[in-house]
Amino acid sequence: MSSVRPFGARYAYVVVGVIFLALMVSAGLRSAPGVLMLPIERAFGWDRATVSLAAATGILLYGLTGPFAAALMTSFGLRKTVTLAFVLMSVSTGLSSLMTQPWHYVLTWGLMSGVGTGAVASVLAATVANRWFVERRGLVMGLLTASTATGSLLFLPAMAALAETSGWRPVVLSVSVATALLAPLVWFLVPERPDTIGLKPYGAPDDFAPPPQMPAGGALAYAFKVLGRAARTRTFWLLFGGFFICGLTTNGLVGTHLIALCSDQGLPETRAASLLAVMGLFDLIGTTLSGWLTDRYDPRKLLFAYYIFRGASLIVLPFTDFSLVSLGIFAVFYGLDWIATVPPTARLATETFGDRDGPIVFGWIAAGHQAGAATAAIGAGLLRASQGRYLEAFVIAGMAGFAAALASILIRRSTPAMAQT
Repeated sequence: MSSVRPFGARYAYVVVGVIFLALMVSAGLRSAPGVLMLPIERAFGWDRATVSLAAATGILLYGLTGPFAAALMTSFGLRKTVTLAFVLMSVSTGLSSLMTQPWHYVLTWGLMSGVGTGAVASVLAATVANRWFVERRGLVMGLLTASTATGSLLFLPAMAALAETSGWRPVVLSVSVATALLAPLVWFLVPERPDTIGLKPYGAPDDFAPPPQMPAGGALAYAFKVLGRAARTRTFWLLFGGFFICGLTTNGLVGTHLIALCSDQGLPETRAASLLAVMGLFDLIGTTLSGWLTDRYDPRKLLFAYYIFRGASLIVLPFTDFSLVSLGIFAVFYGLDWIATVPPTARLATETFGDRDGPIVFGWIAAGHQAGAATAAIGAGLLRASQGRYLEAFVIAGMAGFAAALASILIRRSTPAMAQT
C-alpha cells in the first residue's frame, strides 16, 4: 500500500467515497431485521418478543464492538479490520438462510452480524475523518454519518418488496452477496493512512505531524485504558447518556418497529418501508448539514435543538391519523433529524479527548447509543406484546429525548484533556 495514488491530496475523497458505500451497505444489513420481523413471524410462528431479541442482540453488539474496532484500526490496521468485518457479515447472513430455530437467528443476525457491523459504523467514520482530514472534518463526518442512516433506510423498500414477493430467504442471501462484494473494494482502494501513499491529511499544514500510533496487539487493553480515563470526566457521561437516548429514539424504536407500527394501522409493509426510505433521503441532507453546522456553531446547542425536535415528533406520531399527509410530514422532519446528533457528538469527543483517543472514546459513547437502541428494540416489542399497541413506547421515547436535550446543554467545552500517551 505504499504506491502513490491518483488525484494527489484529493485522494482523501476517494477514500470517503469507498467508506460511504461501505457504511451504506453495512447499515442496510443492520436495518434488515425490521423488514424480516413480520415475514419470519409468519414463516416460523415465533412471537414479536422472540423476533425482537435477535434485533436487540445485534444492535447491542453493534455498539459494544465500536470502541474495540476503533482500537483495532489503530493497532491491527483499518484496512484489515474493515475487510474482515465484511467477510464476517457475509458469512453470518449467508448462514442464516439455513436457520430453523430462534437461537439460529440470534446467533447469525444478532451475535455474528452485530460484531461485523459494529466494526463498520460511526467509529469508522470518525477514524477516517480524523485520519484523512484536517479541514472540513465536520462536513466529512456528517456525510459519512448520513451514509450510515441513509443506507439503512434506502435499502428497506427493496428488501420489503423482495420479502413480500419471495419470502425472507432471498433477502438474507442478497445481503450476504452485497457485503461479500465490499470486502475486496475496501482492501484495494482504502490505504491504511495518508502517509502510506506519500500524502498528508487534506488541509494539513506543511509541518503537520500525525499522532503517534498505538503499538500493535494492545487494542483491547488500550480501549479499556481510554475508557478508564474518559469515565473520570463529566463530559463523557453526559455524551454517553445523550447518545443512549439517541439510539433509543432512532434505530432501536423507529428503525426496528415503525414498519410493524404501520402494519398495526393497516398500512402495507412496502408502503411503511417507503416511509423509512423518505426519512433516509432527508437524513442525507440533515446529517450532512449538521456536519457543516458543527464546523461553525456550538455543538452543544445543536444537540439541544435536535433532541427537543425529535422528542416532540415521537410523542405526536401515535396520535396522528397515519394518513399519507401526516406520515409524509413525519418522514421529512424526522428524517432531517434522524442521526444529525453524530457530528456534534464526535466533535465534542475529539475536542475533549484528542485526535487519537477521540475516536475510541466516541466508540464507547456509540456503545451507549446501541445499548439504548437495544433497550428500545426489545422494550417496544415487549410493550406491544403485553399492551397490544406501541403508544407507550413512543411517548416514553419522546420524553427521553427531552432529557437528552437537557444533558447536552450541560456539557462544558474544553481543550483536549487526555494525554496522547
